[in-house]
Amino acid sequence: MASRTLKTFIKIAVVAGVGYFLYGMFFAPQVGGFGPQGPASVGVAEVIQKKIRLSHEFSGRLVAVDQAEIRPRVSGVIESVHFTDGAVVKVGDPLFTIDPRPYEATLQSAKAKAALAESDFERAKRLFADKAIPQHDFDQKKSDAEAALADLARAKLDLEYTQVKSPITGRVSRAEVTKGNMVNAGDSAPLLATVVTYNPIYADFEIDEATYLEYARAHVTGRNQIAQIPVLMGMVGDTGTPHTGHIESFDNRLNPASGTVRVRATFDNQDGVLVPGLFAHIKLGAPEESEQLLITDRAVGTDQDKKFVLVVGDDNKAQHREIKLGALTDDGLRIVADGLKPGEKIIVTGLQRVMMPGQEVKPEVVPMDGKMSNDKGQMSNSKEGENAAP
Repeated sequence: MASRTLKTFIKIAVVAGVGYFLYGMFFAPQVGGFGPQGPASVGVAEVIQKKIRLSHEFSGRLVAVDQAEIRPRVSGVIESVHFTDGAVVKVGDPLFTIDPRPYEATLQSAKAKAALAESDFERAKRLFADKAIPQHDFDQKKSDAEAALADLARAKLDLEYTQVKSPITGRVSRAEVTKGNMVNAGDSAPLLATVVTYNPIYADFEIDEATYLEYARAHVTGRNQIAQIPVLMGMVGDTGTPHTGHIESFDNRLNPASGTVRVRATFDNQDGVLVPGLFAHIKLGAPEESEQLLITDRAVGTDQDKKFVLVVGDDNKAQHREIKLGALTDDGLRIVADGLKPGEKIIVTGLQRVMMPGQEVKPEVVPMDGKMSNDKGQMSNSKEGENAAP
């Protein structure tokens, strides 16, 4: 009996407590209690409208402007290696020496044969002029002399090829074949080393069809001449996109399988830190500025999968407004793709004080924070999820 009485008392206490709480929240005037003393004080800011330059983000890879595979053009034993792995070499710098002695001997023999053939041809010219030999013999001596000169030129080239030189200025790889090893020329010629240029350096990436047309219409002039389009790039571990470059070229066709066009951008690489093959994060600025509505993320609420703000009208009442968000700008503000109009005021501080739609509030105008320090902003708009809500 006592237990039943205790349970009844607890239920009455709970009901009374809830009733007192609700009364205090919505009906009773209070000073420092649960409910508001008059309209709730909130901070409101006007939706910003301004022109900013949108940008698109892509992923790409670094590529050398020029690269060369070094292979032997004559067969022989590697006599010496003239570079340090990873060193910077210039055009014409020696990289390898293939034993030249067999080719020196061949050259001396070719010189002797060429001299004899030339002498025979000079004699044949005199005899032919005196009609002492027939046309056939004269033509044969002439052909022999020309063949001997060709063999001499080939012998000179083969001797020259024993000095393997760099065809471009750049950074050389390690020596893939070392001193004392035999190498063969021709189709089976082994890779001796590679040389790649490092300044400037390319970044290759792909853009979708719509983005290509947007830039092509704005920047491609007569005869497919491309006006300089600025590009920003960041590497793994970089904060932001610290590297500045420009578009070098658009490809001459769209890949129907992927629906994309290849793009190549050029970047300065004086220190040589950037090397081909590295992953690159590319930010490509839009051709022209466009009007956008901007708000602070602090004003945005979430209702399940929907985003909303509280708009304060002339009657100082807070109204729930569903919105669609775009990307975050470099100024720290968020683009509003749909749901707001320029000049509308939204609550940015004190949202927790508004209990229900249509509640009267006491607005205090505050700035729309986001460190807007100038009139031209930048925004990022990832191609993997444009206008994605946070």
